[in-house]
Amino acid sequence: MTEDDLNPIESILLEEGEKESKLIENRKLLDPTYIVDEDRIVGRDEQLNKVARALRVILEGDRAANLFLYGPSGTGKSLITKAVCRNLKNLSEDNGIRLGTVEMNCRNLKTLDTAVHEMGEETAKEAGTDYDVPRRGYSTEYKYDKLFELVEENFDSLIYIFNELDMLSGRSDKDEPAFSRLLYTLSRLEETRSLSTNVTTIAISNDTRLMDQIDSRAESTFSPEEIHFDDYDANQLRSILDRRRDAFREGVLSESTLPLAAALAAQDHGDARKAIDLLRISGDMAELDNEQEVTEEHVKRAQKKIEESRVLEVIRGLSPQKKYSLYSTAKVASMAENRTARSVEGYRVYQHMMDEIDADKRIKETYTNKLKELSTYSLLNWERNSEGPSSGAFLEFKFETDLDAIVETLEQEEWYNRLDESRLRQTIRESFTR
Repeated sequence: MTEDDLNPIESILLEEGEKESKLIENRKLLDPTYIVDEDRIVGRDEQLNKVARALRVILEGDRAANLFLYGPSGTGKSLITKAVCRNLKNLSEDNGIRLGTVEMNCRNLKTLDTAVHEMGEETAKEAGTDYDVPRRGYSTEYKYDKLFELVEENFDSLIYIFNELDMLSGRSDKDEPAFSRLLYTLSRLEETRSLSTNVTTIAISNDTRLMDQIDSRAESTFSPEEIHFDDYDANQLRSILDRRRDAFREGVLSESTLPLAAALAAQDHGDARKAIDLLRISGDMAELDNEQEVTEEHVKRAQKKIEESRVLEVIRGLSPQKKYSLYSTAKVASMAENRTARSVEGYRVYQHMMDEIDADKRIKETYTNKLKELSTYSLLNWERNSEGPSSGAFLEFKFETDLDAIVETLEQEEWYNRLDESRLRQTIRESFTR
C-alpha cells in the first residue's frame, strides 16, 4: 500500500505513529490491571505473606480459610490476590489438584439472582464448559443448584474472588444485603449440599465496615481472616514505578521523573494505579511532543491533565445550584492568600452571582449544605472555626483537588458568560475587608 492509497484515518494511524518519538517499549507494564511478575511487587510483603500462607493448604488437599481484604483503592488488594492465585494454580497442576479461580467484579451486579447467574457463567468458563441456564425464567435456587453441579464435576478446589463486594447490596426491601446472603450460602456448602469440592471465598472491598453489615449467621459461618491494605507512601510508590521503568527505552526517563510521579501520587491518594497512570500519560505526552526524554515537566502536565479530567467528570454531574455554590466558593479561595474560603465570604459572592445571572437564590443554610455534600466527592473539606468569643462561628472550606482546575472547569459553563469578571473580583475583594 502506497501513501496515496491511504485514507485520512489510516494516514493518522500509520504516518503519525512513525513520526512520534517511541519512548515506551512495553505498554503492558504501564497498565495498572496487568499482573506483574513477583519480583515487581513491592511494599506489600506482609499482606502477600498472609494471603499465601492462608491459601497454601490447598496444595495439601484442604480447604483454605476465607479472606477479607480491605483498604483504599489502588493499594494492591487485587494484585496480591491474583499473583498468589496464579502461582497456586501452577503448583496445583504439578500436584494433580484441579484448582479453579473465578474473579468477579460486583459493581454491576445489582441483585443476588444476577450475581449467582454471573457466577455460573464465569465458573463454566473456568471449567471450559457451558452454563446452559437462561438469565430469566428460573429461580435463584435452581441457578445455585446448576452452579454447584458445575463446581462438583470440575474442581477439587475453587476460589471465588469478589471485588467491590459491598456493591452487591441487592433490593432495598431486603433487610439483609445480598452479599451477606451470598457469603452465608458459600460458607455452608459442605454442610448444606454435601459438596466435596473445597470452596474458598475472598472478599475484597474499600469499605472497612463491610463485616459490620453482614447478618450474624453469615458472619459466624464466613468468619474470614482479615487483611488490611493501607495507602502506599512516596517511597513505596517510587519502588513500584522503578520496577516498571523498563517499560521505557533505556535512558529516556530523566533523573527526577520517577521521584516526582511518586511524590505527586502519594500526596494526592497513595494509589499505585494512579501513580502508574501518571507515568504512562507522562510518557505519552513526551512521545506526542516528539521528545527524546520524559521529564519533570511532562509529569506536571500529566498530573494537571488527570486532575482536570477527574474534576470535569465530577462537575458535569452536579446540579446547577451545586455548581453555583462551588464556583463562588472556589473563586473566593483562588483569590485568598491561604487558598481557603469562609462561608460568609463565599455566600456574599454567591448572592452577587445569582443576581448577575438571574438565577434563583438559595438561603445561606442551603448554600452551606450544598458545599458540605460536595465533600463526599473529595473536591473540598470543611471545618467550623471562630476568631474568638466576640465573633461568630463560620465554616472554612479547603480544597482537596486542584483549585485552579475547579475554577477553570466551571468557567466553561454557559452561565459564566453572563458574569462580569471585573465586578465579580471586586465583590470578592470587598468581602475580604468586611
